[in-house]
Amino acid sequence: MSNLAADLRQRPVSNKPDSSSDQGPSVGAVPAAQVSASDSDEDDLPVKPSKPAPSPQGSDSLDEALKDFSPRWRNWVIRGIFTWLMIFSFAVLIYLGPLALVLVTFAIQIKCFHEIITIGYIVYRSYDLPWFRTLSWYFLFTSNFFFFGESMIGYFGVLLQRQDLLWPFVTYHRFISFSLYTAGLVGFVCSLVKKHYLKQFTLFGWTHVTLLLVVAQSHFIVQNVLEGLIWVLVPVSMIICNDIMAYMFGFFFGRTPLIKLSPKKTWEGFIGGAFSTIIFGIMLSYVLLQYDYFVCPVRYDEAKEALSMDCVRSHVFVISEYTLPETLQGILRLLRLSSKVGSQKTTVSVYPFILHSVALSVFASVIGPFGGFFASGFKRAFKIKDFADTIPGHGGIMDRFDCQFLMATFVHVYHFSFIRVPNPQNIVQSVLMLTPEQQLQVFLLLQEKLLKKGILSNITTTTIDAL
Repeated sequence: MSNLAADLRQRPVSNKPDSSSDQGPSVGAVPAAQVSASDSDEDDLPVKPSKPAPSPQGSDSLDEALKDFSPRWRNWVIRGIFTWLMIFSFAVLIYLGPLALVLVTFAIQIKCFHEIITIGYIVYRSYDLPWFRTLSWYFLFTSNFFFFGESMIGYFGVLLQRQDLLWPFVTYHRFISFSLYTAGLVGFVCSLVKKHYLKQFTLFGWTHVTLLLVVAQSHFIVQNVLEGLIWVLVPVSMIICNDIMAYMFGFFFGRTPLIKLSPKKTWEGFIGGAFSTIIFGIMLSYVLLQYDYFVCPVRYDEAKEALSMDCVRSHVFVISEYTLPETLQGILRLLRLSSKVGSQKTTVSVYPFILHSVALSVFASVIGPFGGFFASGFKRAFKIKDFADTIPGHGGIMDRFDCQFLMATFVHVYHFSFIRVPNPQNIVQSVLMLTPEQQLQVFLLLQEKLLKKGILSNITTTTIDAL
């Protein structure tokens, strides 16, 4: 976002109210930021910069080495190099474990918020409005305190409650979150300036939409991480695979435009990326399913008094037998490929997660790109090339995570709707956060219900009473 900031510094500040200050954004006032040819989704933009945008640090030597290449191939090489660097960095994060992923997710979220909110500042020339920049970051802190606090309390509530300094935040977390947000709302009202009301309320809405798009989505990523690394590694890798393969197929075979928002997107790239993603998703899922490290959720082990990733595998990660449809059975018998000769029933053994991975890969390759199309439309609306120039050949962090946020939300909803079952460990965590009297009351109520259902025998009850 360096060239955005430079444009802002060069713009003279006047105390005289702008005649269009309450009329919303003026297209002519928007700088043409990030005009490098790094984003394959964009073509020539209608607004050209007054001078060339500065090259990202670290890319000057590459540009010099590739000066004899055409711009198209130069961008292809630079984009490829930094793609592999990002893949390697992601592999290192997976090796470091779930907590490292949570911290990096938090850092990425802050950077994405900064990129989007800075565009709003420049579009509305809000640098002359008191406290608005501070209030935007304050609302980011408040929303993170609520969302990330909910995740941590849900999974590690007992551990956090035992810390003398943290137990008030655990016990009164929602009340504190509401109080913080209310304080921000009061601060915003007090900061209102005459003749700038519309501009300030528009930016207030801009801030909250950004929080919805960035903070809420990153909260879902954290939830997915804590449910097991496979729920993050597979979807993220699918989006990366789809992005790379769609770019490759489009680069070499693309002829038919796909959508006007991204003129360089083609049907050939879209279809090639989809098939590649499905195959890649099945192969990657099968490999990861061999290791408990990727499938076990993160939990607090009371016995070890430490975080643990040991578990009894969920049914989703255990091989199950499925009966093939009658039509497919007939085709196999016709081709004499039936595993049971003479039998009317043909079965196949497979991990259920493999079947779920197909659904995830279809979403990643068919619906996922629309997150990128949405971002492309947003950038075109404000005549900018990229959200920033952080990553050579790719643009800003938000340019790489527009599809990832949408994918993370889908994975969270899919897992909650079709896979997730009540976790006994989490239920026990919630019970242990109660007072001893309340814990005993829960125990007696559960004992009574189990006796009525015949699950708990009288012999067992007698033994419990004796204890």
